[in-house]
Amino acid sequence: MTISAGIDVGTGAVKAAIFKVEDGKEEWLSRSCLRIRQRDPMELASEAYDQALKDAGLTRDDPDYVATTGEGEAIPFHTGHFYSMTSHARGATYLNDKSTAVLDCGALHGRAILTDDRGKVLSYKMTSQCASGSGQFLENIARYLGIAQDEIGNLSLQADDPETVSSICAVLAETDVINMVSRGISAPNILKGIHLSMASRLVRLLKSIGVTDNVVMVTGGLAIDKGLVAALAEELGKMKGVAASVSSHPDSIYAGAIGAALWGAFRFEKLAASGQLLKAS
Repeated sequence: MTISAGIDVGTGAVKAAIFKVEDGKEEWLSRSCLRIRQRDPMELASEAYDQALKDAGLTRDDPDYVATTGEGEAIPFHTGHFYSMTSHARGATYLNDKSTAVLDCGALHGRAILTDDRGKVLSYKMTSQCASGSGQFLENIARYLGIAQDEIGNLSLQADDPETVSSICAVLAETDVINMVSRGISAPNILKGIHLSMASRLVRLLKSIGVTDNVVMVTGGLAIDKGLVAALAEELGKMKGVAASVSSHPDSIYAGAIGAALWGAFRFEKLAASGQLLKAS
């Protein structure tokens, strides 16, 4: 039996997940997610980890491997580190075993990842540095419109005449939104237009890495945005030569932490089999 922890330090939140792996069976014991909001990510990582351990009825002496991902390599008590796309790919496969592609939609970027059926990365591509396809951009728009961030998805689904947002620059796109508000465009139509613009860029990434069919799993903080997921499905349906479907999961935000924990358990078992026992401290 192997107890493994995964800690994903993102731009907007820190996630932790604890797994037990025994005889090839993976059991998710606990999870914790803390929003950063100008707090120290390293302190939050320790807090999220301790909370996940407490919920699992464990102490820091119990895990065999503590794997980090994202910006978590500086965490002092980690055993090993995995690249973010590697972790998200494995986490997506755990959440949906039919997925062979991932859209990691985070606070500052979007990333398309092509995988095999075991969650191994085959190819990937990221959006540009411009933030107009990110969670932070949507949060800024919501603040300007005077709505809560968790209202964005449902409002977008209510749109009846979405307004096109043509700019891929975050600053110019925000200017577009200001002009839309002054013209009396409703919040649902503004948000749906933004979602379609974001989805169009992300779907092009999918096609560029060779996605043609099967399931595309959405991970990261924006995976729970129903409006964005619907827009992705809509844009993907327009793409010639692509017959893939879009899927999300209530726990998609934990994909990175899940993948890190499972890769950590795999690495620990390989080390143990070779006689190089390793214990997290």
